[in-house]
Amino acid sequence: MRLNSIIAYFTLILAMASCTHGGNVAVKTNTPSEDSLGHADTLTLALVGDIMLGTTYPHVTIAPNDARDIFAGPDSLLQAADLACGNLEGVLADSGHARKTPGAKGSFSFLMPTRLSQRLVDAGFDFVSIANNHVYDFSDAGRQSTMHTLDSVGISYSGNETCRGVIKQVRGMKVGLCAWGHSLGTQHHTDTALVHHVIDSLKSKCDVVVVSFHGGNEGSAARHLPDEEEWAWGENRGHLRVFTHLCIDWGADVVFGHGPHVVRAMEVYKGRFIAYSLGNFCTPSGMGVAGLTGYAPLVSIRVKSTGEMIDGHIHGFIQQPHVGPLPDRKGIVVKEIASLSREDFPGNKLTIADDGKLVTNQ
Repeated sequence: MRLNSIIAYFTLILAMASCTHGGNVAVKTNTPSEDSLGHADTLTLALVGDIMLGTTYPHVTIAPNDARDIFAGPDSLLQAADLACGNLEGVLADSGHARKTPGAKGSFSFLMPTRLSQRLVDAGFDFVSIANNHVYDFSDAGRQSTMHTLDSVGISYSGNETCRGVIKQVRGMKVGLCAWGHSLGTQHHTDTALVHHVIDSLKSKCDVVVVSFHGGNEGSAARHLPDEEEWAWGENRGHLRVFTHLCIDWGADVVFGHGPHVVRAMEVYKGRFIAYSLGNFCTPSGMGVAGLTGYAPLVSIRVKSTGEMIDGHIHGFIQQPHVGPLPDRKGIVVKEIASLSREDFPGNKLTIADDGKLVTNQ
């Protein structure tokens, strides 16, 4: 076989293996060269909350230099992780018809130009959730454009009927990821039968399973995690203590949330890590970042190849308008999460040190 034919053959095989969205679980794998590294003993995850790169609707609001610098503060931490994961809060599209009326109470629509997807690549993101209450801001056309754009830049995603979950191969380890929401255009975390099915499917094929969820009430009054269902804007946003524990009971190893726009407590359950809300991470243009809504943690978690948490670290950042997350020199973000974790989970198996170090007492 000629050299050109050999190259063409392997290019086709890689293209077929890279991403399929036909069944209940979409499968995305890295290149075969990563298999040669053998099966790793540990996996490091970088987890963050909401990301909104800038919007052109109803008017253009994008950070200077076309938002090229918005991840300058945390990008080294994202790139150092085996997998960097967050929530893409909005639509990647260059045009569209908004479903909501601009200026109406509670009406926010986020239309991120597709070119800004390169900012996610440059920062080091590997996976994003598209299971949130803004992915359908521009109806299904906007959602389809978002998925097509992410495919084109090689970033994995999950969150609806066409992408229930995804499997990534990292350092010889298979990692399953799935994302859940509560709004139109997403797969709902209140559909426990479906949640169970997807996690079960991923667990049967993977070493480690990561669950992302968009849930809970919103705003400064929603800092504490209630032991009941939460509702906002007419939507059932889940009984999150029950949801997260069920995920782990069914085989998940890491569960992290977003949606309230503020940080919430963290805990360890059955040796597995849970973050109930990582707040707004990088939303510098078009969303409020004052006070608590500007707290932007990046959580680095190290787990065994069997999923149990080893240790971790909360890296505190605080957002600045039109700039992005900058290091929290005063430790305010870590103190907030530590306080909430102690108050909402007495007897917590997770210890959060003043410097952000995470230690499990399991």
